[in-house]
Amino acid sequence: MTVLCVIPVRGGSKGIPGKNARPVAGKPLVVWSIEQALAAGLDVLVSTDDAHLAEIARAAGADVPFMRPAELAQDTTPTEPVIQHAIAHRIAEGRRPEAVMLLQATSPVRLPGTIARAVREFGETGVDSLVGVVAQTPFFWHPAVDDQGSATAEYDPAARPRRQELTAGDYFYKETGSLYLTRTEIYEHENNRIGGRVGLFVMDEAEGVDIDTLVDLKIAEQILGDLQASDEETANNS
Repeated sequence: MTVLCVIPVRGGSKGIPGKNARPVAGKPLVVWSIEQALAAGLDVLVSTDDAHLAEIARAAGADVPFMRPAELAQDTTPTEPVIQHAIAHRIAEGRRPEAVMLLQATSPVRLPGTIARAVREFGETGVDSLVGVVAQTPFFWHPAVDDQGSATAEYDPAARPRRQELTAGDYFYKETGSLYLTRTEIYEHENNRIGGRVGLFVMDEAEGVDIDTLVDLKIAEQILGDLQASDEETANNS
């Protein structure tokens, strides 16, 4: 199966200025996702409107075949048109992918082998779209709808299970925003990264980090630094 990996990154960021180029655990943020995708043997295309980010991406080994048009680089621009623009470019080159993996640079924590595992699960299950998720316990509450009502739980408080008693079906699964893998025709016919038969790709809890704030950035940096140190230790001992 031919898989195109698209990593969309803009130069502008209101929450953390220059976020995608900012050093995190020794590398510009976008480089983490590029290297992870290349390690899985994917065709990696970075879509950006920023010349500095384009330079960083090319140096890391990604293909940056165009500068993203301004109309696709606004604060309000959805992700799907950006991916469709990248798909159209590959098709114009005579290289239509069978599926497209979207990696968000702002969710850089992915364990070794995660991306390859996603591609394998996608092929084995035959789903049309695969959504990266992390498991959440069912201990969620909804507030009362008015002053007279009572808050309601997503579980039975009178028979609250212990965590170790929970089964896979008891959990909720939260999108990480990190990884989506979708058949190309879903983008072409439904204009969405999620469609057709949807599968859940369960990721490790640590892989659920999404960088929106400086606190998120520090958390990601700590986890990535720890993973890097572990990999170096393994290499030194082998």
